[in-house]
Amino acid sequence: MPALPRLLPVLVFFAVWMAGSPPAHALLKVDITRGTVAPIPVAISPFVAKGGAAAGTGVNIVQVIAQDLERSGLFRTLDPSSFIQDGESLQAGPRFADWRVLNAQALVSGAVMPQADGRLRVEFRLWDVFAGQQMTGMAYFTTPQNWRRIAHIISDAIYKRITGEKGYFDTRIVYISETGPASRRVKRLAIMDQDGANHRFLTDGRTLILTPRFSPTLQEITYLAYYNNKPRVYLFNIDTGRQEALGDFPGMTFAPRFSPDGKKVIFSLIEQGGDSNIFIMDLRTRRVTRLTNHPSINTAPSFSPDGRQVTFESNRGGSQQVYVMNVDGGNVRRISFGNGKFGTPVWSPRGDLIAFTKQQGGQFSIGVMRPDGSGERVLTSAFHAEGPTWAPNGRVLMYFKERPNRSGKRARLYSIDITGHNERELVTPLDASDPAWSPLIP
Repeated sequence: MPALPRLLPVLVFFAVWMAGSPPAHALLKVDITRGTVAPIPVAISPFVAKGGAAAGTGVNIVQVIAQDLERSGLFRTLDPSSFIQDGESLQAGPRFADWRVLNAQALVSGAVMPQADGRLRVEFRLWDVFAGQQMTGMAYFTTPQNWRRIAHIISDAIYKRITGEKGYFDTRIVYISETGPASRRVKRLAIMDQDGANHRFLTDGRTLILTPRFSPTLQEITYLAYYNNKPRVYLFNIDTGRQEALGDFPGMTFAPRFSPDGKKVIFSLIEQGGDSNIFIMDLRTRRVTRLTNHPSINTAPSFSPDGRQVTFESNRGGSQQVYVMNVDGGNVRRISFGNGKFGTPVWSPRGDLIAFTKQQGGQFSIGVMRPDGSGERVLTSAFHAEGPTWAPNGRVLMYFKERPNRSGKRARLYSIDITGHNERELVTPLDASDPAWSPLIP
């Protein structure tokens, strides 16, 4: 496999302009924990291009910022044709009355300036229109090819300043791309930005690939692959394309996931008799530790963000349910007690919720519950919905849905916020399943 290009570096040139920045209790604020939120009207003024070569880049950056904010469901971008003040005059400061007429609550302005060394300087400011104050502002130096990532970073800064939560736009998604008939399904490992841009395949489809998961460092992916009809857990280095087996175990290894520090991998192993149990491998020493030893199916483990606990699914009580245990395998306790079968639990990066898949009445659902099992809520249901994965801010989930059609089934990726609102499809070139959301790119 050819090595993938490294992410181009981004240099923060000048963080928040303090002059004009309001205190922390600025008027403009949105509570994203409520079930329904009226989207905030945001005006994104065209970025001024101080140099002909930067004009197209400024247009592209504004477009990506608008798409990011709209897709979150928390913002509504205003039509630029309605703007009274132009981008050039805005550089000297907003005429807030002109923006209040449009009912804009937030205003984004910016500029793109080519530098003598070939880089670009991109700057932006976020304004609270009704308070008449600057909320934040930043400037970056970067290469012209890296404009899209700069746009995502600006979107994250806007999202964080208004909601008080970290953003999730400067991230990537790894998933399984699927094609072909059900009896000869080709499954390839693919990666893209969280908005579907910069899509590329990491494997060629000659080997069946399942359940990819990012490491916290973003450099590696772990997944299940069938080589010579033998299923094993593998590690894949995104930068180099190097792949290696996690270990040579006598049974099938599957359902891998990294620990929060990226130093260990937790997985399931089918043993003699058909039961499966959960193990942890230290990636430095390759030492393996058994966590469960029960005559049942124990699988789909996921660490808590502090690494002290593990959630998993098991049928040890007679039906498929979600359990939590200490990271040493002790203090096992069942947390799902509702109707139906519960599986694929995934701990939120915030630690406050566990996402799950639920099967009941011929339907699949994606839901969340607290780590003690309370507060169970179904977010979405479908003919087949599975594979929840968390955005790094713990406020949005991604998963895949399959829908029957004339040729069989159609699988696509979707995202939804934890209130159960703003469900959106993430467009992919082919059918898609088993998504995994990366941490924020450093």
